[in-house]
Amino acid sequence: MSLHQKLLARAAEGRPIRLGLIGAGKFGTMFLSQARRLPGIHVVGIADLDPSRARDGLALAGWGEERFAPDLDQAAASGRTHLGEDAPALIAHPAIEIVIEATGDPLAAVDHLLAAFAAGKHTIKATVEADALCGAALAARARAAGVIHSMAYGDQPAMVCALVDWARSCGFQVVAAGRGHKWRPEYRFSTPETVWQHWGLSAQEAARGRLNPKMFNSFLDGSKPAIESAAIANACGLDAPEQGLAYPSGAIRDLPRLMRPRAEGGILARPGMVEVVNSLDPDGRPIPDDIRMGVWVVAMAGDDYQARCLGEYKVATDPSGRYFAAFQRWHLIGLELGMSVAHVALRGEATGTATAFRADVVAVAKRDLTPGEILDGEGGRSVAGQLRPAAQSVAMGALPLGLTAGARVTRPVRADSILTWADVAPDDSRAAFRLRRETEALLPG
Repeated sequence: MSLHQKLLARAAEGRPIRLGLIGAGKFGTMFLSQARRLPGIHVVGIADLDPSRARDGLALAGWGEERFAPDLDQAAASGRTHLGEDAPALIAHPAIEIVIEATGDPLAAVDHLLAAFAAGKHTIKATVEADALCGAALAARARAAGVIHSMAYGDQPAMVCALVDWARSCGFQVVAAGRGHKWRPEYRFSTPETVWQHWGLSAQEAARGRLNPKMFNSFLDGSKPAIESAAIANACGLDAPEQGLAYPSGAIRDLPRLMRPRAEGGILARPGMVEVVNSLDPDGRPIPDDIRMGVWVVAMAGDDYQARCLGEYKVATDPSGRYFAAFQRWHLIGLELGMSVAHVALRGEATGTATAFRADVVAVAKRDLTPGEILDGEGGRSVAGQLRPAAQSVAMGALPLGLTAGARVTRPVRADSILTWADVAPDDSRAAFRLRRETEALLPG
């Protein structure tokens, strides 16, 4: 039975999957615009720090006032939805089966996820920053609690996980996997004030879409590509490049040629890597047929017979005929989250989760930093994130990007330098700090 048939069956039985959503920003609102169209799903409650802003955004997504209930009990009984700011009450409510964490704040996300595990609730994590920071420890905590902990389909990491699983389940070796991006080296210095001119939107378009400039700047400055690449590596058992993402320029047709080992003419140090493909050529011009908003996997034919089969079925390959790509050109963010909800509730499986700590995201100064400054975290004016192998980052004492928000600088740091724990005074009282240390302890040796 397909997932959609299973959803229809739950609807017919009057037994919908009951959800609680924390964070009604862009991702959450996109999902909620679909949730009202999905059979067998009931969003019992939404928690957001600014309910009035969330309600205003939901009106744009087609939610009328008749959909809201004054409290969680009435929402559960009536099929309507309660909107408030009390995330702990939402997590604890007995009607809710799955908690969707979509705040985008890794420190808050860890608190919410741990509370959900303790309450025996399955979780879907749209805050991929928490995966890059301490995903392996979160997965271990979920297993210990006997609950499913899943990445969010619609976000690129979960979609890459599906492509990698397809390739491996077919018997192919995965050579590389990743996503696309629009990249220029100077973007690593971008701030929320400069993001829209580089992104390709006007300030008016961004305002109409209720787009968060700091969040979108984290995409542009390389932080989000690094975060999502770390999540992919840690879920799929792939490795991070030692010098960080290379951002090779290329179109979809170039993937099999680019994503080969260097010894065979590609850009990879070895098979089994994550990478991000640039939609701009070296001169900054857009490349036609790009993969900027999509995901891909490059796999390899196992022998000459399979290579001949690829040729017979007109599969686009590299010049050797052995390497080929599968891809999805677009990802639709929260509009696709129903896939994770259905997989978790109806098949008892995650759409991606960390299995190890192989890749990390280190904080790099965007400008010279002076003692006493307070860092503003991902997408801000002070630091960006870069991908590194986890063993390398931990050995050098690198500061993870996910713990930079609110950290105080304690000694001078030069622009373009990787920050270390010795450079800052972080808030070590948060659960995310402890989970990070648990994650580091999972490294071999």
